[in-house]
Amino acid sequence: MEVRRKSVIHLYILLLVCVFTTATNALLTPKGVNFEVQALMGIKNSLEDPHGLLDNWDGDSVDPCSWAMITCSPETLLVTGLGLPSQNLSGSLSPSIGNLTNLQIVLLQNNNISGPIPFEIGRLSKLQTLDLSNNFFTASLPTSLSHLKSLQYLRLNNNSLSGTFPQSLTNMTQLAFLDLSYNNLSGPIPKFPARTFNIVGNPLICATGSEQECFGTAPMPLIYNLTSSQSAQPTGKSRSHKMALALGPSLACLCLLIVAFGLLLWWRQRYNKQIFFDVNDQHHEEVCLGNLKRFHFRELQVATDNFNNKNMIGKGGFGHVYKGYLQDGTLVAVKRLKDGNAAGGEIQFQTEVEMISLAVHRNLLRLWGFCMTSSERLLVYPYMSNGSVASRLKGKPALDWATRKRIALGAARGLLYLHEQCDPKIIHRDVKAANILLDDYCEAVVGDFGLAKLLDHQDSHVTTAVRGTVGHIAPEYLSTGQSSEKTDVFGFGILLLELITGQRALEFGKAANQKGAMLDWVKKIHLEKKLDMLVDKDLKSDYDRIELEEIVQVALLCTQYLPGQRPKMSEVVRMLEGDGLAEKWEASQRAESTKCRSAHEFSSSERYSDLTDDSSLLVQAMELSGPR
Repeated sequence: MEVRRKSVIHLYILLLVCVFTTATNALLTPKGVNFEVQALMGIKNSLEDPHGLLDNWDGDSVDPCSWAMITCSPETLLVTGLGLPSQNLSGSLSPSIGNLTNLQIVLLQNNNISGPIPFEIGRLSKLQTLDLSNNFFTASLPTSLSHLKSLQYLRLNNNSLSGTFPQSLTNMTQLAFLDLSYNNLSGPIPKFPARTFNIVGNPLICATGSEQECFGTAPMPLIYNLTSSQSAQPTGKSRSHKMALALGPSLACLCLLIVAFGLLLWWRQRYNKQIFFDVNDQHHEEVCLGNLKRFHFRELQVATDNFNNKNMIGKGGFGHVYKGYLQDGTLVAVKRLKDGNAAGGEIQFQTEVEMISLAVHRNLLRLWGFCMTSSERLLVYPYMSNGSVASRLKGKPALDWATRKRIALGAARGLLYLHEQCDPKIIHRDVKAANILLDDYCEAVVGDFGLAKLLDHQDSHVTTAVRGTVGHIAPEYLSTGQSSEKTDVFGFGILLLELITGQRALEFGKAANQKGAMLDWVKKIHLEKKLDMLVDKDLKSDYDRIELEEIVQVALLCTQYLPGQRPKMSEVVRMLEGDGLAEKWEASQRAESTKCRSAHEFSSSERYSDLTDDSSLLVQAMELSGPR
């Protein structure tokens, strides 16, 4: 029996060697170099990589499938995915990307890549998703884009592309989503076949952003053109010779596989061996969308030492957060959601998790994976070594003024992406210093977005449960339970005051003995030009007083009582960048001065009193005890 078992093992080893050799030979150039390695090294050499993400890309390697941010097909061992979003990459995109002809997904959004989009990208006939948004690409759209007959999702928004729209885009009938907004493109505007398209923000054709032809939904064609011309293939004797070389080893391997499988069946039947399966292993797939992984519950148990309280780094309304080490040594933060068995059905939960994972931005906490059992729901995130803004504001050394400004702008950009650039948009509903994390470079990373919607599904499709933190909740959300983007804007305004004072919203209101009138107090000292009273004592005098006044003005604009009077996050970002604040502030002061107040109108203090009263709402705030 032992001899037969070894014979089967030897056959399998021979089979694997045969398959690997066949696949490797098919990828080699005439000089013996893997053409995918060559193409990827061309991409690496044209990019500036400040964080060393591409350090393990080795030109002497024969297999790029083990490289960082590369995805390969397990069947063919060919490169099918290139994902480098939000990595501060600069430089240009090499034309050698056109040699990765098996690519299906390219994600390079939220970087600083410049130069033209290479014409060679049109050679990626299997490409389904292309996202180059939020970069600095210039020149015109390559006409070769129309050659991408499998492309379904195309995002080139927020670049500096110019020139006219290629009319060939109208032939891309398989395209479901197209975003070319916020570039410098010009007309005429073709009739886009994409189910969803957006070209607002191109001033030469969509000056106001309200033009009907600049965004919308078009019907998806039911019949695709399957007769489109294909690229020329090798013909005649040369083609037959290459096919024979490729098919010969493959057929031999197939025969070996059949023989090995037959021997295995015979051996198990002869000796009546039972095959045992772990029931939990049925769902160990790693692919949901992109690089999102589904973890085993026991894998996360081991990583967190069975959710040991010593590894707990945060707790709050959504659940507890644990520090953990995966088997490969990767440091992660595992969020164990409360009421896991009530957080919607499995399909519903997985759908929502996949939607959250699509929100990829340098200022958003990236979801790495999830775990789902009959009674547990867990989310896995990268570990943030510098913790939350709330923990750092209380820690030593104190955050300097420049870092606080950078945190404010980073958090604003993250929320802008959720509100205006994410499809579908996501409302955070709990914007505060404890939910803004800091990466290794003290860059702001917005966390916990999408979780409120995730946990409200067991009630209804309409969000009515108030989820948030006392002191950060917008008045209309508290009174009606209905949230909107302006709910997050209010919370962001309070976050700005937290960054200035170094205290929680409740703390700096009560410190002034002004319970119930915290925002009135801020307005009062702003009018009296005593803003120094607001500043964190740890800063001493190391801050810019002009910038202080500007940030207080932005905070007051964000926390206006009526949601319609608050700015959008895109306006907030511009104001923090120094554009348009004076005009916005002047307009708000004009409106304030001309507002008629009747004797029956309740005061601002009464309107805001329930926002700072500990007993007014039973909401459990999340407080982080350390980095996550």
